[in-house]
Amino acid sequence: MASATCFVVSGMRFSLQRKLLVLLGLVILIALSSSVLLRNFVIRDFKAFGEGRMLDRLYQVQAVLEGRYQQAGGWKREQVANDLVWAWLSGIELRLYNADSQLVLDTRQALASLPPVMQQRIAASTNRRPLPPDSTEFQSYPLFLKGEEIGHLDLQLPRPVHESFFIRSSNLFLIYSLLGLGLTAVILSFLAARRISRPLQELTAAAEGLASGDPAQRVLTESSDEIGRLATTFNRMADRLEAQEQLRKQLVSNAAHELRTPLMIIRGELEGMMDGLLPVTPEALQSLHDEASRLTTILDGVDELTRAQTAALQLHQKEIALLPFLQGIVSRFSHTAEEQQVTISVIGDQHSTAWIDPDRFTQIMVNLIANALKAMPNGGRLEIHLSATAQARYIEVIDTGPGIPADLLPHVFERFAKGKTGGLGLGLAIVKELLTAHGGSIFVARSSDKGTCFRIELPDKNGGSA
Repeated sequence: MASATCFVVSGMRFSLQRKLLVLLGLVILIALSSSVLLRNFVIRDFKAFGEGRMLDRLYQVQAVLEGRYQQAGGWKREQVANDLVWAWLSGIELRLYNADSQLVLDTRQALASLPPVMQQRIAASTNRRPLPPDSTEFQSYPLFLKGEEIGHLDLQLPRPVHESFFIRSSNLFLIYSLLGLGLTAVILSFLAARRISRPLQELTAAAEGLASGDPAQRVLTESSDEIGRLATTFNRMADRLEAQEQLRKQLVSNAAHELRTPLMIIRGELEGMMDGLLPVTPEALQSLHDEASRLTTILDGVDELTRAQTAALQLHQKEIALLPFLQGIVSRFSHTAEEQQVTISVIGDQHSTAWIDPDRFTQIMVNLIANALKAMPNGGRLEIHLSATAQARYIEVIDTGPGIPADLLPHVFERFAKGKTGGLGLGLAIVKELLTAHGGSIFVARSSDKGTCFRIELPDKNGGSA
C-alpha cells in the first residue's frame, strides 16, 4: 500500500489579514509600552541625579556655615547672610538656628538685607523659581564644630525649574509620539497586512478554482519575495496540470481513434459470420486474431507510455561509462544490420560517464536504433556520436535513410504521430518521456546526408566526468 503524507490545517476563525492586524497591534502596544517604561526610568534617574546634586550643595552649605561660625566665634547675621543668599541661588531655602534653637537668620531675611539693586538682580535671575510659601515641610540638619552641636539648619528643597520643565516637556513629547507614531504604525500595519494577505487570498481563490476543475486559474506575481515565489510556483503547477489534462484528453482521444479501427473490423467480420455472409474459415479467424493482437499492441503501447511518464518516480540511476554501454546495445542489432547491409559505428570518448538508469536508457537507445534500421531496409550507415562538456553529455544517432518529412518533423515526439513506416506512433513519445525523467532532452533534425539526426542531451550531475 502506498503511503501518503497528510498535512492537517486547523480551521481559521479569523482571516489572515485580521490575524496579522492583531499581531501587529500587539507589537505596536508592546513598543509604545516600552517607550512609556523608558520615559519613567529616565525621569526616575533624572530626579535621582538632581537630588544627588542638591545634597552635594547642601553638604557644601553645611561646611561653609560651620567654617563661618568658627571664624566669627559665633553666629553673626551679617556674615551668614551672603551664605544663605548663595544657598538660595543654588536652589536651597534655609533657616539657621543656634544651639538653643533660636532663629538666627532665614532665606527671606537674608534676601531682604541685600541692597535693592542686588535684590532686583537676584529676583531677575530667579524669576522662574519664586520663593516658596511658608511651609512646615522642612528637614532639619545639625551643625557641629569639634564634636559639639552649634545649631541646626531647617531647609526646604524647592522643586527645581529645570526638572519641572524637563518632566513637562517629556510628558508632552511622550503624548505626541504615542499619538503620532501609534497612528502611523496602525496605518502601516493595516497596509502591510493587506499587502501580505491579498496575494494569499488571490492564491486561495485560484486554488479553489483549480480544485473545482477550472485549469485556467492563474495568479499575478508582483514581487520576488516568498509570496511571489509561491505564486510563481502555483502558476507553474497550474500550467503543468493544464498541460497534463490536455495530454490526457489527447491520449484518450488518440487511443480511442486507434482502437476504433480494429474494433470495427472485428465487429464487422463477426456480424458477417453471424449473418452467414462470411464463412468461418481459418483465414477469417486468423484475421480476427490479427486485429485482436493489434488491439493488444495498442494497449501495451499506451501502458508503456504511462509507465514512461511516471519513470521519474522509479528511476534507479548510477554512474555508467557511456561508450561501452552504447556498444553493448548496438551489438544486439548486429545480425539485423548485417542482413540489411547497414554499417553501425559508435564514436566517442571511452571515459565519458553519465548518471542514468541502465534499463530505461537501454529502452531509449533501442527505440532510436530500431527506428533508424527501419528507415534503411536496403542498406546505409548508422553512426552514434558521443561527446561531452563540463555541463552535459551529448549522444547523436545519425542515419542515412530518407529522413523524416518536413511537415512531420515538429510532431515526431507527439503521441500517435506516424510516419511512412507505420507503427503506433508511441515510440518517440516514450523516448521523450524517459529522457525528461532523466532530466535530459532530445531534438531531431535532418542530417547532412539527408537522413535523420536525433540529439540527446544529458545533464552532468552527481559527479559525472568528461
